[in-house]
Amino acid sequence: MKKLLESCDNDWVLLDVAAPTMERAVQAMVEAMVEREALRPDHAPKVLAALQEREKLATTAIGHSLAVPHAYLDCIEKPMIVIARLKHGFNAGAPDGAPTRFVFLLLGPPGAPEEHLDSLASIARLMADDEFRFQALSAASAAQLRSAIEARMPTPAPAPPAPVVEGLRYTGRLFGGLIADVRRRATHYVQDYRDGLNTKSLGSTLFLFFACLAPAIIFGGLMHGMTGGDIGTVEMIVATCVCGVLYAVLSGQPLIILGGTGPMLIFTGLLYEYCNTEGIAFLPAYAWVGFWTGLILLVLAATDASCLMRFFTRFTDEIFAALISVIFIYEAVDKLIQIFHRAQAGESIGHDVAFLSLLLALGTYYVASSLSAFKKSHLLVPTAREFLADFGPTIAILSMTAIALYWHEEIPLDPLPAPDHFQTSSGRAWLVPFMDVPQKIIWLSIIPALLCSVLVFLDQNITARLVNSPDNNLHKGEAYHLDLALVGGLVVLCSAFGLPWLVAATVRSLNHVRSLAITEEVIDRSGAGHAHILHVRENRVTGIAIHLLIGGSLLLLPVLKHVPLAVLFGLFLYMGVVSMKGNQFFERLSLLATDPTLYPSSHYVRRVPRGALHLFTAAQLACLVILWAIKTSAWAILFPLFIALLVPIRFVLARMFKPEYMAALDAEENPDEEQESWS
Repeated sequence: MKKLLESCDNDWVLLDVAAPTMERAVQAMVEAMVEREALRPDHAPKVLAALQEREKLATTAIGHSLAVPHAYLDCIEKPMIVIARLKHGFNAGAPDGAPTRFVFLLLGPPGAPEEHLDSLASIARLMADDEFRFQALSAASAAQLRSAIEARMPTPAPAPPAPVVEGLRYTGRLFGGLIADVRRRATHYVQDYRDGLNTKSLGSTLFLFFACLAPAIIFGGLMHGMTGGDIGTVEMIVATCVCGVLYAVLSGQPLIILGGTGPMLIFTGLLYEYCNTEGIAFLPAYAWVGFWTGLILLVLAATDASCLMRFFTRFTDEIFAALISVIFIYEAVDKLIQIFHRAQAGESIGHDVAFLSLLLALGTYYVASSLSAFKKSHLLVPTAREFLADFGPTIAILSMTAIALYWHEEIPLDPLPAPDHFQTSSGRAWLVPFMDVPQKIIWLSIIPALLCSVLVFLDQNITARLVNSPDNNLHKGEAYHLDLALVGGLVVLCSAFGLPWLVAATVRSLNHVRSLAITEEVIDRSGAGHAHILHVRENRVTGIAIHLLIGGSLLLLPVLKHVPLAVLFGLFLYMGVVSMKGNQFFERLSLLATDPTLYPSSHYVRRVPRGALHLFTAAQLACLVILWAIKTSAWAILFPLFIALLVPIRFVLARMFKPEYMAALDAEENPDEEQESWS
């Protein structure tokens, strides 16, 4: 490490070197050393010849965007390390397939290799650190690069400090976990705003604005029908705006997006049907169920109940995430099929409307998917590729809307069902008269509140686990207890005004994380490439901006009506498919139809027999099918209990498989060996 710091202090660091090949990069570095009088001009040809000869033997690109060319000659007096960051990466033949962006040139006399061994190990460790690689890529000067290196220097271990309470560790004290969450996240609070001031945040905001507005309007419309107009689109938009902004400002994990979800919609509809059957005023009863639910959630947060999520593993996370992804895809496809059914029945639309709706939906999905993957392309410069990838979904929506407007007069499409003006859906007062119910209703409301609490608890915490997954490479800490308490408070607030209850929305939250992620392409052992998250710009700005725009949409209702509903169906399809990526369950599910000789060389394929592998996947598939069947049945109100039952099912499976098999199939994160290294 000290040698690397000396390189920074001696001005042996070159940033943004324009070199399309390794030969040109090394030549530029040697010329720079001559200019800095660290190398004699008459020695430069010998050094270049030795480096070129070494490169012919085998590539010096060792992975993680790193190449380490080296030469040891009598004409060099002392060991030195020259560091260069290339302006544009190039394929130097690294084993992980990643473009080379950093060249560490090692020079010295014939006896210097031994002195450089420690430095070489330090370089390899540094470049294997995703966060360091991100900091090195964004460093504006040698001093900033030096700071990043110095921050990772080993220091003498002082007396062991008191254990830090983090994440899901049980404190055993009332409000212990809640206080720990606040302390842990408070240290990053100001930085959360600074990290949101960049173009990637702008692209994320515009994408998530439409991605959150569409479900708000669609779920609001569905809730309008299921509650007899007592809660509708306006209430859903207002709740999304207010709760979203408050959550982004006050929460511990601001990357989570709150929103209406299918399970909460079903629960509210069933509650309305029961109240209507029993002759109970719905909104006051709804308010009391919400009050009790909020109180129960606050008690759960105060008693560290979220620590129970330690028993939820990748097995349960994958099933829940798969269910939400399937719901989004199903809703998109179902809505398009309904348009064709209407055309077939001759209901005020023709087949031209149905086919154009299908083309717009598929066009939105195709453009968004293609542009989002454009960062892997060889076309254009990296800045342009990054811009198109970040703004891909927004460009897809605008382009497909423009096409629809061109055909508007000839083929009228269903517009986005935005309300005409700002007021409650039924014209009622905003504040619910929650005292206008018999005393017994107030106490009986505890029963449905218990079920609702289980649903919110699981929905919120499972989504938080998925967002905080080690695969997403987040660094600012978890805050399960704080976020659960905040959601409980927001449920109470929404209940008082007859607004829908919002919880962590899985697909929208994961898309929020991915839209803020900086990724690199990694080649696994099977030769297949996949995106590896290098860094996520964790911030509060995008959450605040997204929900303020959603609130502002109430002022732009005439403009929003020009966006065809079919375009939003395409966005639903895109979000559902994107959220499937990275879900190991779908990867293993595809193996059921794959030639065994062509299985990827992933850790679970290497360590688990084929029969056990497929049995584990089949168990997950059966759980997914059962959850879907319950969600669409008359037992839908018990849906949260069946999600909780996934935990004991996981314990039963642990008895059916060998411990080493379960460790591979249900690992919290992929083993380090899965990331091809410089070895």
